[in-house]
Amino acid sequence: MGVEPDLQPSRREALVEHARRAIKEGSQSFSAASRLFDEETRERAWLLYAWCRRCDDIADNQVKGGPLGDQSDLDDRLALIRKLTAKAFAGEPTGDPAFDALGVVAKECGLTPAMAEDVIAGFALDAEDWRPRTEADMMRYCYHVAGAVGVMMAVVMGISPDDQDTLDRACDLGLAFQLSNIARDIVEDDAAGRCYLPAIWLVEQDIEPGQHTKPHHRQELADMAAKLVALVEKHEAAARVGAERLPFRSRWAVLSAARIYGAIGRKVRKRGTEAWNSRTFVPRWEKALYGARAFLSAIINREKHPDGPITWGIRDFRPSN
Repeated sequence: MGVEPDLQPSRREALVEHARRAIKEGSQSFSAASRLFDEETRERAWLLYAWCRRCDDIADNQVKGGPLGDQSDLDDRLALIRKLTAKAFAGEPTGDPAFDALGVVAKECGLTPAMAEDVIAGFALDAEDWRPRTEADMMRYCYHVAGAVGVMMAVVMGISPDDQDTLDRACDLGLAFQLSNIARDIVEDDAAGRCYLPAIWLVEQDIEPGQHTKPHHRQELADMAAKLVALVEKHEAAARVGAERLPFRSRWAVLSAARIYGAIGRKVRKRGTEAWNSRTFVPRWEKALYGARAFLSAIINREKHPDGPITWGIRDFRPSN
């Protein structure tokens, strides 16, 4: 699918440039991985990212991922996100370039309002100060804030919205990303008044409520981070199954991003109790190395799969109705 003829090229170019700046400022890892896409897919990925970033900022009442603002008017902010998103899908101007960007990429690729609503539900969970009680709760959160984005990205990369199995594997990639983020940011999230570790895990470790980041619990924290990374590797391996079905350059980009985010989790695990003394990151040279390895893997296209059959999918991470 090419650019829709009823959108002025100059307007689309302006939205793409706005989106390019948004991803460059918001995520160096995603920005780097996006360069591996062909031009059309890269621009569409930027357009989708711009919407995600803007929704996150509105939901948290922040600017470009900065400090959280006043959370008292949550319902109004979520209503605004839904209103502007609906206008974008209807092809109407929204007055906000990030939502206009969604309208463009949705029309070009076949993204649906239901896909977008799954993502918005994640912003609602964050803004409501929601806490997971069980591992299943944590995975549901990861689905809404990252797995659902992976589904939309798969459609941007050319996967049919009806190809449920491949969309399931795209969801796995988002889950792996978010689980790595949770492991890396446990202490940072606690400072912001948030905890994404299942309450049952904390009880099993005999940790007092609100005390999981205290120095005397660092070993227990390292043990829970290791459990998170085991989940990262499970879903990372499953995502490789779907990556095999992508066009070469998209496959290269996905495998690069998977390696980089998987490396974050594995670094956290390796650092053990020291993991939160400083922020865990993947340096630029190492990202380049993972990109080179992903290039070879994308050519060979015989990724290591999970042990045993994959018995889960998106249905397992959505809340039951």
